[in-house]
Amino acid sequence: MALISLGIDHEHASLDLLDLVTVPEHEWSKVLRTLLSQRNIHEAVFVSTCLRTEVIAVIDRFHGAIDEITETLAEATKVPAAQFQEKLTVHFDRGVATHLFSVAAGLRSVVPGEFEILGQLRRALELAQEEHTAGAELTELFQRALASGRRVRAETTIARGTTSFAQAAVTMSLEELGADVRDADVLVVGAGQLASGVVKSLLSSSPHVRKVTIANRSEGRAASLRDEIGDPRVHLSAFDGLVDELRASRLAIVAVEVPSPIISAEDLVALQHPLLVVDLGVPRAVAGSVDDVAQVRRIDIGDLQRRVERAIDLRHEAAHEAQGIVDADVEKYLNDQRARGAAVIVSELREYFDEVVEAELAKREAELAEMTSEQRERVRSLIRSVVAKIAHRPTVALKEAAGTDQGIRLNEATRSLFDL
Repeated sequence: MALISLGIDHEHASLDLLDLVTVPEHEWSKVLRTLLSQRNIHEAVFVSTCLRTEVIAVIDRFHGAIDEITETLAEATKVPAAQFQEKLTVHFDRGVATHLFSVAAGLRSVVPGEFEILGQLRRALELAQEEHTAGAELTELFQRALASGRRVRAETTIARGTTSFAQAAVTMSLEELGADVRDADVLVVGAGQLASGVVKSLLSSSPHVRKVTIANRSEGRAASLRDEIGDPRVHLSAFDGLVDELRASRLAIVAVEVPSPIISAEDLVALQHPLLVVDLGVPRAVAGSVDDVAQVRRIDIGDLQRRVERAIDLRHEAAHEAQGIVDADVEKYLNDQRARGAAVIVSELREYFDEVVEAELAKREAELAEMTSEQRERVRSLIRSVVAKIAHRPTVALKEAAGTDQGIRLNEATRSLFDL
């Protein structure tokens, strides 16, 4: 069996395509069950964030698994495979660990070092464990990647300054508004993890904001967020009053997961003042047609990504240090895996030889009956010594080749030759 990761991410695909292939969290369990029903997939974890939709799996046949994962993604997203196949990124065996550790470290994020990806990966693993699709191999891989991601943030400055996607979005919004943020009314659509980060960052970054209104489909969740924050500037609005709140706000940050836009040009044509709309949704929550409204300026994740890329030079040294930690942690993980894999087959081989020795001695018990117990023990010791020397070279070869293609072939050959 082997490891594989296959997915679509913001580094290789457009936001329009990411829009289409994002899978709502309430459907992840179904995706996992479908994956495990496939012939070549033995374990699977499914990750779907606003900028990444990916499957990490333990598989049998490489090409068979590729086809099965692609078909599952097409079924889950209702997007024909032909529409996204050329944008898929694939990692195999060692490359899977390198990729996942880098993702956990924030080296593959729009905002380098952002913390949110750690929570997203942890949630993906927890759900896979709940659905019994993540076994020992993927559980250890993810746990080691998460530990490495935490180490990167603790030992480097990659997370200094803007440390989350939400904070980066707020920083960009406030820079766009400039002095207009003073005494401004802000609308935040959503009350999930991202929206929560947006509200908290807004309140801490801009003491001049007059009011922050949260509009969310679940008013209970919005109320919980308001109570958690405990700031008198935070207010709630019913979701069906969204248009009125938009027309009363100077800034609207939309951080909600929806299958199609919930804000259109028609909602904003009556605006009497400038409005900055920041759409953090993938799929997009704000229709592109709002760009045609004179009073509206819309920015989205693509704008955020370009802005972060311009500032990324400041973190080159930290990113280099982070990559060094990732490389070291990946190598240690792979060495541990190789040692563990070799230990199993070597143990089974030695046990097989011991059983052969004991079986042959038992068959010759009558022939050894005239010997003293001391003589019989010498014979037993001699036979074991000879067998150990015969077994020495195969066991060394298995250990040295563990974790490589040659090691896989030697493992299979050993099991076949000795019927292990």
